[in-house]
Formats: sequence, structure tokens, C-alpha cells
Amino acid sequence: MAQFPILQAKLKRFEEIERMLVDPEILADSQKSMALQKEHGGLGKVARSVKQFNDLTEAVENAKTLLNEESDPEMREMAQSELNELLPKHKVLETELEDILTAGDAATRGALIMEIRAGTGGEEAALFARDLLGMYMAYVETKGWKTEVLELSEAEMGGIKEVTFSVTGEGAFMDLQFESGGHRVQRVPETETQGRVHTSAATVAVLPEATEVEIDIKDEDLKIDTMRAGGPGGQKVNKTESAVRITHLPSGIVVRIQDEKSQHKNKAKAMRVLRSRLLEKTQEEVHNARADHRRTLVGSGGRNERIRTYNFPQNRITDHRIGLTLHRLDTVIQGELGEIIKALRDFDRNERLNATEEAPVA
Repeated sequence: MAQFPILQAKLKRFEEIERMLVDPEILADSQKSMALQKEHGGLGKVARSVKQFNDLTEAVENAKTLLNEESDPEMREMAQSELNELLPKHKVLETELEDILTAGDAATRGALIMEIRAGTGGEEAALFARDLLGMYMAYVETKGWKTEVLELSEAEMGGIKEVTFSVTGEGAFMDLQFESGGHRVQRVPETETQGRVHTSAATVAVLPEATEVEIDIKDEDLKIDTMRAGGPGGQKVNKTESAVRITHLPSGIVVRIQDEKSQHKNKAKAMRVLRSRLLEKTQEEVHNARADHRRTLVGSGGRNERIRTYNFPQNRITDHRIGLTLHRLDTVIQGELGEIIKALRDFDRNERLNATEEAPVA
């Protein structure tokens, strides 16, 4: 039996999608085709690694067979030389696949929806929310991922009350999944004349973007309202009822989108957000049903949980979950999140491995 059966199944699904994406009937259905392309993109890295691992495993086995069965010294020397070259590469890939397996669903999900909301602190909180958006956008740009703003509500002084945007790209959810929670800032506000340090906050939620295959929403479960879109301060931004509010009756989840002038586009965006919130809710329920299995500390993702403090006077950023403190907030806020993200991912991997080792044998 091949190693990593769960990942082998993902390779099989990747190859199946590749065949489906050249089917004229599927290509004619734009929604289904787009959903499959997203799934294909999310599976890409894992599938390629598994395929490479399988090829290397086969090459190692062939070299071992030749070494065991061949009597010619020259052929045996050639087989040993090949084995010496293959085994280190095989071990590196094996470790990589163990990491992917430990990461679970996050490893194969390439798309997410992020929500940033200004919290306590008035206009300063809105300015901080704007800074967080800039930080994530800068990081996303360095990774070559794609973003799309789904909803944006601006504050009067250039800050952001709330923003919802999508990020699509290989490894996007894997990197950004641990950003969910409360972010606190300590700094002298632009409006402060006495030079006093103020504390304000913003919340971040990272939702795995769900496909229609994962979350099937029935029309009868939806209440859809349309209204005129409003701008900052209540001003009207257009005269047509383009804003859309969708209420999912069974769960009570409400999504309101007004970013586009087209009601159809706003409805499509609202459905994307709704699916992702429903997927998040489903995953949380699954976790709660398995309460005996410890959830990793960095994976709790509660919006009310304070996860990080940004202290501008001391140029210090602290992630409270893993006790990491860096004295280079100036570069982190410009998008240099790599060190923090790596530390969070490493911590999560170790926590998951420990949980696996401690889990009772059935």
C-alpha cells in the first residue's frame, strides 16, 4: 500500500479535476468550472509533491532491487551510487508530506476570505484597521496571490470601519489561517496633541473560502433584501437598489454587500461570503463534537481572543499565543510577516504532532 493514503487521494482528485477541466460540458458551465479551478489550484502543490514522492519511491525501489539481485560489481556500484543520490531527496519529500498531512485541510485550501473590523478606539481603531489591511495586502503581493475586495466601509478620517476581501493562491490559507482574533495597537494617534499613547483594537477573521460543492445552499433557506447603497456618513452612493442583504434562515447568518453598482454582482459576492461563514460554522461544530481532541493553541481563532499587540513607541510586536516578540514592528506593518507566520506554523505543527501522540488508541 502506498504511503500517505489521504494525500494519495488528493493526487487522484487533482488528476480527476484535470480531466474534467477539458470537458466541453463542464467548461460551458462557468460557475462549476470556476469552482473546479479553485479546487485544482488549492490541490496543486500537494498533488505535485505526492507525484514526485511516488516517482522517487519507485526509483528507490528499483535501485534497491538492482543492488540486491545484480552480481556484476560495476552494476552494483552504479545502483549504490544512484541510491545514495535518491535517498536524501526521498527523505526531504517524505518530511514535506508529513508536514502537509499534519496541517490537514489548510494545506490544500488555496482561497480564503478575510474580514477586518475596527474595534474599540473610535477613529484610531479605524486607522489601525486600515494599517492591518495594508500589511496583509503587502504580504499577499510578495507571494504573488490574487485579492478581490468584496465589501469596504470607510471611516471619515481615512480609516476603515470594516473590510471583507478574498485571497486566492497556493498556500494562502496555510499562511494566513492564524491571523484570526483580536489585534491591539498602542501608539500616539494622529489627532493626539499631548503625545499620549492610546490603546485601540481591531478584529480579524480568516474564513476558508467554500465551494458550492462543499456548501450547498437551498434557495428556500434564503431571505434576500435589496436596498440603496450608502456611503460614509450615510450619504447615498447610487440611486438604484444595488445593495444586497442575504439572511440564511437556518443559521441566522446575515451578509450585506454594497460594493458593486450591480445588484447581481453584489449578490454573487454575498453568496461567497455566506458559504465561507457556513463552512467555518460547520468546521467549528465538527471540532466541538470532538472535544476530547485538543485543538491547537494558535488554531482557536476566536474573534474576541487577543492574539497580538502592536506597540509603535517601542517598535515592538508580540504574538501572545506563542510568546514571540520582535522589535521591528516598522517592517512587519509593511508586510514582512514571514518570520511570524513561520513561527505560528511551526508551533501549530508541533502541537498537532503532540496531540496525535497523546491521542488514545482506539
